[in-house]
Amino acid sequence: MREQFVIKGLGGEKTLQGEIAVRGAKNAVLKAMAASILFEDDVHYDDLPDIEDVKRMSELLDGLKKAPVLNQEIAERLRSSVVLTGPTLARFGEVTFPHPGGDVIGSRPIDLFLDGFRKMGATVSVEQGTYHLEARGGLYGAEIFFIVRSHTATETLMMAATLARGATVLKNAALEPEVKHLADFLNSCGAHIEGAGTPTITVKGGSLLRASGRAYRGLPDRIETGSFLILGALAAKNLTITHCNPEHVEILIEMLRSCGVPIETSVDSISIVNNIASNSSFRGVDVRTHEYPGFATDLQSPMAVFLTQASGTSVLFETIFEGRLNYVDELVRMGAHITKWNPFQVEVVGPTPLHGCELESPDVRAGLAFVLAATVAEGTSRIGNVYHIDRGYERIEERLQALGLDIKRETV
Repeated sequence: MREQFVIKGLGGEKTLQGEIAVRGAKNAVLKAMAASILFEDDVHYDDLPDIEDVKRMSELLDGLKKAPVLNQEIAERLRSSVVLTGPTLARFGEVTFPHPGGDVIGSRPIDLFLDGFRKMGATVSVEQGTYHLEARGGLYGAEIFFIVRSHTATETLMMAATLARGATVLKNAALEPEVKHLADFLNSCGAHIEGAGTPTITVKGGSLLRASGRAYRGLPDRIETGSFLILGALAAKNLTITHCNPEHVEILIEMLRSCGVPIETSVDSISIVNNIASNSSFRGVDVRTHEYPGFATDLQSPMAVFLTQASGTSVLFETIFEGRLNYVDELVRMGAHITKWNPFQVEVVGPTPLHGCELESPDVRAGLAFVLAATVAEGTSRIGNVYHIDRGYERIEERLQALGLDIKRETV
C-alpha cells in the first residue's frame, strides 16, 4: 500500500485563485523540539505543523527518555536528528547515534558537529557507522570557527553551549532567521545568547532552562512561502499568501519581479495580482543558491520549474549540496529543455510546454517541485512516494484544492 497524488494539469492556464496560509517553519520547529532536552520543566508548542518530520522528531524524543541513544531506524531517515546530539550530550554527558539520514541529495558530512564537540571537551568514537560521544565531566566553553556556514551546526552547538561551563564563541555562524528565533526563545527561558542572526554568536553557559509556562510559537516557513509564490506566478491569476514574512524571501521576490511577475507585499502577506500575461512573457534569470540571505537551496527545484516556463536561457547553480540537481531528469521527461553541465550546474531553456508523467518524489523539496510541474503541465500526472512531500508540507493537496487545483490523494 502506498499513496500518490493525481493531478490534472492546467496546461499553462492561470486559473488558481484565493488565499493560502503558511504553516510554521519545519526548520525552526524541529530545532525547538530538540531544545526541550535543555529544560527542567515541560515545554509547550503552539501550532506545530502536522508533518511527518515533526512526528519522527517526537518519536526520537520519546526514545531519549529511556537512554541517551537515538533510535537508529528513525535517525537514519531524518537528517534533523543530528540536532538532538548537542542538547543530549550537554545534559547527559553522552550520546549515541547513527549517521543522520534524510533526503538523498548528496554527501552531508557531520564533521562540523564533531569538530565543535571535540573543542568543547567531548571524545568521539565511531564503530560500524555508529557514533558515540562522551563528556562525562560536562562540556566547557570554546571558540569554534565554522569553515562552512551551516545553520544546523550553528543551532546544534549553540544549544549545547547553553549548558556548558564558561563562554562559547561561534564564528562564521549562520544568519538564517530560524537561528535568531531559536536563540530568542531560549533567552526568554534563561539562556544567555548574544549575537544570534550575526556571524558571531556568544553563549554563556549556565543551568537548565525553565519554560515556566511559556509556549514556543514557530515563525512562518519561508520555504513554503517561496514555493507558494512560485506556484502563484506559474498558475494563479490572483493569489494571496498569508501568515508569512516577505522579508525572509526578499531575494526570491526581487528575482521574480525582475522576471516580470506582478507581486505586491504587506507586512505579513504576499500577493500576485492580475497575473494575466502568459508565462512565456516572463524572462529567465540566472540563479545561484547561497546561505541566507542568499537564494535558498530548498527553493532551487521549484525555481527550476519556473525557469522551464520563462523565456530565454537560464543557468541554475547549486552551491550547497552535491546531487541536488538529480531531479531534473524527471522534468526533462515531462518535456523540459534542461542540460546538466555538471553535478552543480544546469542550463534551462524556456518556455517549453510540459506534459503529464508518472513521477516518484526523490526528496521533500523536489517532490513539491514535481507538484508544481504537474500543475502547469498538460494532462494528468501521478506523483508517488508522497511521504517525502508530507515530511515538509501539511496536507498540501487539501490546501491546493482550495485554490482550484484538481489534485487528489490515492492509495494504490
